Amino acid sequence: MAATQARVTRAKLSTTVSPETYEFLERMVRSGEAASIAEAVDRSVAKVRQLENRRRLARATADYFDQLEPRAAAEENALARDLASAASGIDFGKEL
Repeated sequence: MAATQARVTRAKLSTTVSPETYEFLERMVRSGEAASIAEAVDRSVAKVRQLENRRRLARATADYFDQLEPRAAAEENALARDLASAASGIDFGKEL
């Protein structure tokens, strides 16, 4: 019943893609990274959305720091140094 529910909430998409894109999606299925072409598309779009969210966060963060008063910037820099020291052993790139 759960599989039926999942199908009900999905939207139908009918399109054509480049041969390279189709091969990429098929490789995801063959490697077990996705159970179907549809899941491969969902996973790929989720990754793009994640990257876009990170880009927007980076832009918003840069804008925030660009507008800081000097005293607040000094406090933020002190906090940043402490945080960087505490997080130095974490590989954030692995999360991609």
